[in-house]
Amino acid sequence: MSNTNYAPSEVAQQVQNDDETLFVLDVRREEDYEEWQIPDSRNLPIYDELLKYDYSTLENHLDELPEDEEIAVVCVAGVTSARAAEFLRKHGYDAESIDDGMNGWGRVHRQYHIDAADGVVQIVRPGTGCISYLVHDGDEAVVVDPTQYVDEYLQIADDRDLNIVGVTDTHAHADHVSGARRLAGELDVPYYLHDEDTGELDGVTEIADGDTIQVGDRKLDVHHTPGHTPGSVSFEYGDVLLSGDTLFLRSVGRPDLEDSSEDAVRTAASRLFDSLDDLTDLDDETVVLPGHFSDEDVRPLATQLGELQANSINELLSYVEDDDESAFVETIVESLADEPANYNEIKQINWGKKQPDGDVESLELGPNNCAAN
Repeated sequence: MSNTNYAPSEVAQQVQNDDETLFVLDVRREEDYEEWQIPDSRNLPIYDELLKYDYSTLENHLDELPEDEEIAVVCVAGVTSARAAEFLRKHGYDAESIDDGMNGWGRVHRQYHIDAADGVVQIVRPGTGCISYLVHDGDEAVVVDPTQYVDEYLQIADDRDLNIVGVTDTHAHADHVSGARRLAGELDVPYYLHDEDTGELDGVTEIADGDTIQVGDRKLDVHHTPGHTPGSVSFEYGDVLLSGDTLFLRSVGRPDLEDSSEDAVRTAASRLFDSLDDLTDLDDETVVLPGHFSDEDVRPLATQLGELQANSINELLSYVEDDDESAFVETIVESLADEPANYNEIKQINWGKKQPDGDVESLELGPNNCAAN
């Protein structure tokens, strides 16, 4: 292997392919690793030592590292990992640093074709759990839930000779900075959002339950599915459901990021129950395409609605099927985890109440915590 760094996208591809010839060594502090890491990586917490060019602990652990595999070393931003990789190469290991460390890992976008979803491209950020979509028909496309890295979507559309005619968010996001307004502005196309989630935004084309967004000769049908946020929507596109943060494959969207008081959470959870009740009336063959994932390793992330219910993949749907709203609400209230990092600041940006600053990329790095449990 040549003496060049690993691109984060290359690591993502090899991790997804379960490449057993790649060993990922994370040299960050243990608490940082436990919070957020590359799947199947190994942590050796020597970050502070490497800052001082101290390689003693790394040297003491050399016999634990594979001699017949490539070693990709990762830290926060690629500085200390580069030092560790150089030290390992001097000791005969095939080691390189991952460009820009976990910061770079968090920016990776990978796209997937979905056999069961004609006219839909799924774009996954493996480092953050965010999923966005490009739906298309003929030579027209609409982007759903784009990240702040708008060039990714421009390139995907260009590769497919598609014209982006609209951009939409399924809701006002709390876990990542939306690129929808910027993308729509650059292309001079509508930005669609439900009016209950517009905050102080200007120039929004408001959508409501029952509306449609034209895509070539096809339409995105709008379902207002409040609960995660008051203005959350899901989109039906033929036999596909873009469920946003209302319905995930193994959970549902948490209802506490607008107001975390118990009464507000219970009210939002009840609205979420009603929204899920409406969605489960769709055909069992409807392909559910969620807005997030946690640790699912299947790609693309797509499962038929009937399968989510019948096989208890999503246990929260069993309460909906049994019409047990009380048990659903209690389970939601009792199972809420830590909020997404910086979620209040991110929401202020996505509501148009605050302008993003130069460090906006770092706001959304870290584990995804938008699921209810």
